[in-house]
Amino acid sequence: MTKTIDYYMAPHSPWSYLGHARLVAMAKKYNATIHVKPADLVKVFSVSGGIPVSQRPPQRQAYRLAELQRWSKFLNIPMTLHPKFFPISGEPGAKLIIAAVQAHGTDKALELAHALGHAVWEDEKNITDEPTLIAIADHLGLHGAELLKQSTGDAVAAEFAKNTEEAIATNVFGAPWYSVDGEGYWGQDRLEFVERALMGK
Repeated sequence: MTKTIDYYMAPHSPWSYLGHARLVAMAKKYNATIHVKPADLVKVFSVSGGIPVSQRPPQRQAYRLAELQRWSKFLNIPMTLHPKFFPISGEPGAKLIIAAVQAHGTDKALELAHALGHAVWEDEKNITDEPTLIAIADHLGLHGAELLKQSTGDAVAAEFAKNTEEAIATNVFGAPWYSVDGEGYWGQDRLEFVERALMGK
């Protein structure tokens, strides 16, 4: 029986980016289906006790940076710890991913999600900037200008709101969040448990 993974993520989240390629590879290995669900982290945080990075105590901010550096080295994924455009809104990128799902399917949307994370954390690009979003989508053959226009429409807005409501209803409190058979796993450092779930363990 094919397993499904509900993948609540945010394109500007460094942790979503660090886990993204491993999740996609894992899904392919176990013939699992990913339902990518970009959600509004601001709203999720507002009802779950989360605090935006810039508002966290210095100790927590310092430890976050240390962990990012550790995982970046461990996974051999280069990262700029203080990218030029962060903190930044994830909403335009999230809606672009949703538009890609609707227009091109999940696989292409997952490629786009990875490219957006790369843009923030390696290339230091502004993923709220329309020409930047168009260029990233064009590079993947997704007809960027058309996709961007679609991402501002009612259908995408409704899906973004639905993803956020689902996240809140299923007790998601951060990103990335992976759900397999109704069991939630928070953070890219829980992917080993996601794999065990896909294996039926």
